[in-house]
Amino acid sequence: MAAPRRSMDSSGRCWFLALALGVSLLKCLLIPTYYSTDFEVHRNWLAITHSLPVSQWYYEETSQWTLDYPPFFSWFEYALSHVAKYFDREMLVTRNLNYSSNATVLFQRFSVIFTDILFIYAVSECCKTIDNKKAKQNVLEQPAFILAVLLLWNFGLLIVDHIHFQYNGFLFGLMLLSVARLSQKRYLEGALLFAVLLNLKHIYLYVAPAYGVYLLRSYCFTAFKPDGSVRWHSFSFLRAVSLALIVCFVFALSLGPFIVLGQLPQVLSRLFPFKRGLCHAYWAPNFWALYNAVDKSLLIIGMKFKFLDADKIPTASMTGGLVQEFQHTVLPTVTPLATLICTFISIMPSVFCLWFKPRGPRGFLQCLTLCALSSFMFGWHVHEKAILLAILPFSLLSVKSRKEAGIYLILATTGHLSLFPLLFTTPEFPIKILLMLLFTLYSFSSLKTLFRKEGPLLNWPETLYLTGLVPLEVICEAVYPLTAWNERLPFIPLLLTSVYCAFGISYAWLRLYVTVLTEPTAVKQRKDQ
Repeated sequence: MAAPRRSMDSSGRCWFLALALGVSLLKCLLIPTYYSTDFEVHRNWLAITHSLPVSQWYYEETSQWTLDYPPFFSWFEYALSHVAKYFDREMLVTRNLNYSSNATVLFQRFSVIFTDILFIYAVSECCKTIDNKKAKQNVLEQPAFILAVLLLWNFGLLIVDHIHFQYNGFLFGLMLLSVARLSQKRYLEGALLFAVLLNLKHIYLYVAPAYGVYLLRSYCFTAFKPDGSVRWHSFSFLRAVSLALIVCFVFALSLGPFIVLGQLPQVLSRLFPFKRGLCHAYWAPNFWALYNAVDKSLLIIGMKFKFLDADKIPTASMTGGLVQEFQHTVLPTVTPLATLICTFISIMPSVFCLWFKPRGPRGFLQCLTLCALSSFMFGWHVHEKAILLAILPFSLLSVKSRKEAGIYLILATTGHLSLFPLLFTTPEFPIKILLMLLFTLYSFSSLKTLFRKEGPLLNWPETLYLTGLVPLEVICEAVYPLTAWNERLPFIPLLLTSVYCAFGISYAWLRLYVTVLTEPTAVKQRKDQ
């Protein structure tokens, strides 16, 4: 695989800085918008790490929003707290629940914007890995420019971090930087960055199989020739030891203090709270959303035709938006072990392809996306925001292949619209509609222009499905709230959004799997050409 030509010359740096500055200014404009309970979650974590000794961090429970991220993120909050004290010390008091002074809001919002510098840098490094052989005279049609917009101006990341409130940009920056380093064959650096990322937020375990197999295959066993073919090396014990030492060092640095304190079981119990329900409050649009909908439909049919005894039906509701445990009424109840087995089975074909059908960095990104999507589809208590873990890295493939550009449009459009229920307040309604519309129109138009000589990106059933998102949103946001049913069945819009989007995400997952399983290896592609 030939090394891609650098796509960030002096003019490239100018337009990239303009994009980064523009999105940063937009983030500043979003400071006064609505924020979710995650704002209080992170405020409370600032207070815990600042005012309590390390030995009490994972035991403190004055607030219901207990510390449940890995230790590196705790130290990240600890570092932020020493800046926060200059804004408002009251935010650092654990008993000040739901504290949100103007200074606190400004600090928390600006802390997200400031730490996004890492994300901006990571995007610039990813753009350097793009081969600009398709580049036009017009900079707006260059793959690197399109990729920069798709990442920097990603709709989902903007609303989740800068309205809803979280630090995903900082974390995705680490992931994209590790991807860029692996593409540049700087394997140890990429492994180090990913190990650090795992100890900042454990949701990235979703894609750990892709990293592990790719590093083992490409760094410890094989190397890629310049023409894209593969030559086998005997196993390098020294390389394997180097890789293991880096990963072990990071985990020892993160978990070591808590192992010494004898608190590792307590930390792990916070990180993996399996007592929570199968689905998160907002019903992530995955397989279990479809499963729950079928179960609910069978319940209604059974009640109507007297197949089920109403007195024996559990009172817990699957659709009330609450985080709770419940029993399915008709279909078998799903356990954490069942979701683990389903997830494992669903990612294995992609992992095997990464090992036996190597395609270099492209194959790694395909496997990474499939691992993220498979975990999203079948995981336990999956957050709807986890769809970004597949959309963002898949953006790198969308500018390289017409087929994957089409899959990206389906995945990104349905995945982003599924985040709409997170912003349910009236003032944010026009903001989310406008941002979603602008990002989606740009995605379609730019990718269509990039691959205009290779045929359409979507077929008519796919186009028809995506068009159906418009009436779905009109019904959920404008029509249903005016009906009498809204008082009795308030969960219907959420159910409709989750189920409809689940079909699109499931289709994108299956279509990407078909692409990966049927594509030839890099060597076969060379021979065919």
